[in-house]
Amino acid sequence: MIRKQSHAGTVGIIAFLTAVFMLTGTIAALADDASKFVPGTKINGVLVGGMTVEEAKVQIEGFYGREYQLTIKEKGDISECIKGSDIQYRVEITDGLQNILAQQNKDGRIAGPDIDNSSILKSTVTYQEEKLKERLDSLACVSSKDIVVTQNATISQWQEGQPFTIIPEIQGNSVNRKKLEDAVRGALAKETGQISLEETGCYDTVTVTSQDPDLAARCAALNQIREMNVTYLFGNQSEVLSGDQLCTWIEGADQAGIHISPSKAAEYIQYLAQKYDTAGKPRPFKAADGRDLAVSGAYGWRINQEAEIQALIAIVQSGQSQERTPQYSLAAADRNVDWGNTYVEADMAAQHVYLYQNGTVVWDSPCVTGNVAKKLTTPEGIYTLNYKQTDRILRGEKKPDGTYEYESHVDYWMPFNGGIGFHDANWRSKFGGTIYQTSGSHGCINLPPKKAKALYQLIYTGIPVICHY
Repeated sequence: MIRKQSHAGTVGIIAFLTAVFMLTGTIAALADDASKFVPGTKINGVLVGGMTVEEAKVQIEGFYGREYQLTIKEKGDISECIKGSDIQYRVEITDGLQNILAQQNKDGRIAGPDIDNSSILKSTVTYQEEKLKERLDSLACVSSKDIVVTQNATISQWQEGQPFTIIPEIQGNSVNRKKLEDAVRGALAKETGQISLEETGCYDTVTVTSQDPDLAARCAALNQIREMNVTYLFGNQSEVLSGDQLCTWIEGADQAGIHISPSKAAEYIQYLAQKYDTAGKPRPFKAADGRDLAVSGAYGWRINQEAEIQALIAIVQSGQSQERTPQYSLAAADRNVDWGNTYVEADMAAQHVYLYQNGTVVWDSPCVTGNVAKKLTTPEGIYTLNYKQTDRILRGEKKPDGTYEYESHVDYWMPFNGGIGFHDANWRSKFGGTIYQTSGSHGCINLPPKKAKALYQLIYTGIPVICHY
């Protein structure tokens, strides 16, 4: 059977088709307006279809100024937001809108649900730095009292009487502030709407556990220091550095080793130097005539502090107990009595010289020392023999005419203080007494020729020489 279309039905169909054609014409007119973006156009995530370039610029910038927010996803399905208005967030499209419109016109202004008319343009993003910092400070992931700070396993601090132990790690939910700031700034620069703190690696993580073999080795090394002693020897005296004292010098321990405070080590070595250095300091001396004197001079002991500081640090780091003689920049004959029991004594008050060997006088002689009246007095002090030489001409200061103040030939020359030394004086017929007061030498110690020869044969380079009144 054939159904006939009613008149009313025909009229309805005609009206529907007319409406469709009218709507299609409107869309076509809109899509064909070359001064406006085609329907469905998105630029930097904002719909700008049907808008001119100027309107689209206002729309995009206004959207970010009014509505932009950055969602921060945290552990436990927690989210926090930073609103653009909180930090005076601004996005400025500087260029490119006109190019997008021109390309749409060139491509035939194609629009529709299946057409991707989205674009990303470079833009200038600005915000208030101080306001961003304030907002970050207020985030719960930063400021909450419930935050558990992530901590690596570590070694306990030294406590007197207690061994070093390993403190286990703690995996908390603390956020690395720098990484958080970098992630947020990166999102703001890209106009991103969401970041995940876990995906961006913002949470602190444990990197050293209590099972770390390196950590266990460092703990054992620290306990070795705790149990060690370093004994410094100074002749018949000693100084002991205990492990407890050394533990107070420890500044830390890591993969590079145990770090010892250089200032603490330097302070201790300085203490030893002040107590045990003798060079330049007065020292007690028993003169040949029985008097107890104090003699001084550059001769003596002086610790090489810089070298010894480094040596001590290395010893402590080794964890090995030991006895040690410090390194010296100056050394004397004996650590208990600097000049030992073999030395030359020049008693200038008595005008007499003595040579001691192993504590016994094996040679002595009267002498004549520097002329007191002419202020050429032989200096007091502790010296050592520089060298010895035979057949030497001694000369005074050179005069303008090229001659010397004096020239004296000696058979035996034994200097101990620059140009001052022992020598024979065959031009003298007498020695000792008070000759030196008005007719003394130019500073040297004059000896009878035979006595000078005997002394020359007995003494050696480096023997201590003590001059006193």
